[in-house]
Amino acid sequence: MSARIFMRGALLLGLATVAVSPVAVQAQGGDVRAKLAAYKHRVELLEDQDAVENLQASYGYYFDKGLWNQAADLFSARGTFEYGQRGVYIGPARIRQAMLLFGPQGLAKGHLNNHMMLQPIIVVAPDGRTATGRFQGMVMLAEPGTNGIWGVGISENEYVKEAGVWKISKQHFYVTAETDYDLGFAKQALPMPGPSALFPPDLPPTEVYRSFPQAYIPPYSYNHPVTGKPLKDLPMAGDDVVGRPDRGMKK
Repeated sequence: MSARIFMRGALLLGLATVAVSPVAVQAQGGDVRAKLAAYKHRVELLEDQDAVENLQASYGYYFDKGLWNQAADLFSARGTFEYGQRGVYIGPARIRQAMLLFGPQGLAKGHLNNHMMLQPIIVVAPDGRTATGRFQGMVMLAEPGTNGIWGVGISENEYVKEAGVWKISKQHFYVTAETDYDLGFAKQALPMPGPSALFPPDLPPTEVYRSFPQAYIPPYSYNHPVTGKPLKDLPMAGDDVVGRPDRGMKK
């Protein structure tokens, strides 16, 4: 049993205990009602967190198997899809086109499009209307006539609740590194593809960066859980190609 499910069960048990104790409620007045409202709100946020995690997991299954129509249907009307340096696609119809660049609908013989999503950090806004999520994982790509590709990357996503249903409002996959299957990272680093001429993006990339052997850390959507400090402008070595200056690096 996960800690989140256990916590939710404990909270629900607490709510039930308070609910069947009208004498206690009457005796303590507003304090108990305030606690009851706080517990209820916390349970709602935990359920939203689960819903967002399931939404993202569904996206992963659809995207990996080339179910572009099903994956695109998970996005909001103005949702965005951005992968590496390919640019930004806006809305489900354009997102379907962008996904076709990874292979035909349903994939086909010889195609592989696996993107693992591990270490989820999902933060739901206090009002329960929006959320953010950060994931990372290995990538395994293949298509007929070419050698396979190993990769790794980080997703920084945003979500919105519309009419009680959670949808993806931003799917941004940062390519950290890609390499030839046989040669490996020690011998070869593959550059990221740029914008497609077949299905040009609606907007250029929101961030210009280079993958391995360069070291780019995507800004964190959440604050440090202990210090509370933001993690959006971390110390980072400069990149003379994209023009990013050194940020807080010791010389």
